[in-house]
Amino acid sequence: MRFTGRPVTVHAARKWLFGESIPTQDKMRTLADWLGVSANWLRYGGSDDSTDSAGSRFSFESDNLKLASDLQLLDPDYRQIVREFVRILVLANSK
Repeated sequence: MRFTGRPVTVHAARKWLFGESIPTQDKMRTLADWLGVSANWLRYGGSDDSTDSAGSRFSFESDNLKLASDLQLLDPDYRQIVREFVRILVLANSK
């Protein structure tokens, strides 16, 4: 939904997640923006102290991975509710 080019298929995303392929650079930039990390960090990894251009920290801690995994188990409508709720919390936290 965030990528303006040809849509990403479920099959393509699955291949990325299982390390069978990597996204093109333009898709990598979109993913990095969405995740709040640099495209360089997303492609090559690095230390846990990685920050994006806005200076925010993002880490793949086990509880974050569990939350993302649980989110995928929800129906699309419930996932959208969770996304909106998290967006509201992030906005409130930044004030």
